[in-house]
Amino acid sequence: MTGLGDGATLAAAGLLAGLVGSAGGITSLISYPALLLVGLPALPANMTNLVAAVACWPGAALASQPELAGHGPWLRRWVPLCGVGGAAGGVLLLSTPPGVFARVVPLLVALGSLALLVQPRLAAWHRRYRRGRPPGARGVALPVGLIAMSAYGGYFGAGSGVMVLALLLITVEPRLAGANALKNMLVGAPALVSAVSFAAFGPVEWTAVAPLGLGMFVGSTLGPRVARRMPATQLRWLAGSIGIGLAIQLWITAGG
Repeated sequence: MTGLGDGATLAAAGLLAGLVGSAGGITSLISYPALLLVGLPALPANMTNLVAAVACWPGAALASQPELAGHGPWLRRWVPLCGVGGAAGGVLLLSTPPGVFARVVPLLVALGSLALLVQPRLAAWHRRYRRGRPPGARGVALPVGLIAMSAYGGYFGAGSGVMVLALLLITVEPRLAGANALKNMLVGAPALVSAVSFAAFGPVEWTAVAPLGLGMFVGSTLGPRVARRMPATQLRWLAGSIGIGLAIQLWITAGG
């Protein structure tokens, strides 16, 4: 970051990222490119982005009270598991050479975007699968999925909210607004855990964290309200298309 113009750019990107991310789960697909745009290299941009994204957690919680009512026991069960996954992802990122990370980023962005696009088909498949199981039978999809997606969220984050949202829509909560509110709480845990480790040991650009985090907080107070009324299909395809385009651009930039 070099001046007020960059700060204004990041604040605006944070506002949009917080709004769209807390409404559907694509925060980093907006905020991460903004950090690259103002000149941060891939690894510091990712760590800076994940630290700033912690601001989305309290903002989304404040705006999601109607959807979160009665889910306290459920969240107390699964949020710690997500925190463990985030810690694992943070350790992996801190031990990854920057050159390797720059080449892995496009694949992670593409996977997050594709997960968003195929979520309706996965939900239909899961409904057919559940019809063949005894009532009350429990599977491993939720815990295994949460630990894996939280590790990915602590490592990079772009698309992790989308993946968690898809998992919850398939396994826990069929209503978009309800699943989205739970998703916002679950992805906040790995973001916080990994952010603590990055703040202590990583190359975080704090002059970028401040405007980006402020924008994210404000945007995240608006996103859950949008999710109650949003046309999910249009947002899904718009975000997925942008994400795939970003993945291609990042692959070219990395020399892939």
